[in-house]
Amino acid sequence: MKLFHTADWHLGQTFHGQERHEEHLAFLDWLLVTLTIRQPDALLIAGDIFDVVNPSLRAQELLYDFIVGAHERLPRLEIVMIAGNHDSGNRIELPAPLMQRLNAHPRGRVQWHDDGQLDTDRLLIPLHDAQGETRAWCLALPFLRPAEVTGGDINDYVAGIARVHRELIDSARQRRQPGQALVAMSHAHLQGASVSEASERPIVIGGEEALPASLFPEDITYVALGHLHRPQQVGEARIRYSGAPLPMDFSEAHYPHQIVEVTLESDALANVEALRIPRSVELRRVGPLPLEQALRKLDDLTEDDSLPRQRWPWLEVRVELTAPCPDLRVRVEAALEDKPLRLLRIHTRFPDSMNDTHEPRVTLDSLGPRELFERTWHKRYGSEPTPRILEDFDRLLQTVQDDEGPA
Repeated sequence: MKLFHTADWHLGQTFHGQERHEEHLAFLDWLLVTLTIRQPDALLIAGDIFDVVNPSLRAQELLYDFIVGAHERLPRLEIVMIAGNHDSGNRIELPAPLMQRLNAHPRGRVQWHDDGQLDTDRLLIPLHDAQGETRAWCLALPFLRPAEVTGGDINDYVAGIARVHRELIDSARQRRQPGQALVAMSHAHLQGASVSEASERPIVIGGEEALPASLFPEDITYVALGHLHRPQQVGEARIRYSGAPLPMDFSEAHYPHQIVEVTLESDALANVEALRIPRSVELRRVGPLPLEQALRKLDDLTEDDSLPRQRWPWLEVRVELTAPCPDLRVRVEAALEDKPLRLLRIHTRFPDSMNDTHEPRVTLDSLGPRELFERTWHKRYGSEPTPRILEDFDRLLQTVQDDEGPA
């Protein structure tokens, strides 16, 4: 049996205010062709399908057009997808009755029976081979929010997550037959994994973020993870993040992006192969350099001027200034005149002349919400926020992010 593992599509993402529709469309077209050529039995999408909980109609069309196209080309292909922390679980599941007719199985939330037991049946999805025989079970675990696993008590969040994993795995063990593999799919941050600091929204609730890989015992043949954008394995070859198909930030432009092809033989992991995704739009970064050097560097840039505008590279310019420069953007744009580049961002920093270490001053856009909150609290009250206050802030931040719209 062959599986494709992918995650973190972030359909509808805007890149410093600019939409990336053409890039996502190019990725989905490539994925459709690759599915047709390599003929996997199942496609696993491990969360963060959309970039926000209320995606635009255009972003939703990308997903559903892809699913219809995949079913037309590969009628027996099974698609299993889970909600990530950027997604609305309810929205992911809303078209489930229709999608089941296309062999697509969306799972957005966990549910509980009246007796307090986890509803494992809906999270266990059989995966079939070309002959229609069940060869594996997919344990589809969407992103677990505190209210879904603890009744709202964030202090027991990790314990609640452990309970969900334990009950689901126990149920899968009871259901599997000899020779059938167990494949877990989860959207989480595992301990020991490498984070892309600039683009990933941290999963931090009650001071807990990274979860132990021991949640997935040895009899789980493969663990398909989503959330972290850098492709990587976590300790073992069987536990992997596929990574995002597109760089979500300039900090992610230096490594290749991929999907993972997984081959199972009976209940064993036979092979794992990374399939590199061609980059339809390049990301360019100039600097950090003093202004005059940066302008000369921009003057020297050469790009392919035969590309259509929607395929022009995105550009970030990082400039070191000794004093405010009101006409900075005008000067940068003049240096880029007639060059096939799309200027996304000018990042400035001011070396601190009073600092012997010559470290740059911290700017607002380099701080995350939590650090900004801590600094503001300290400035206003002259003390550090207590762990309980930080827990309340983390919970509030998660609520705001869950409710945010396309803007």
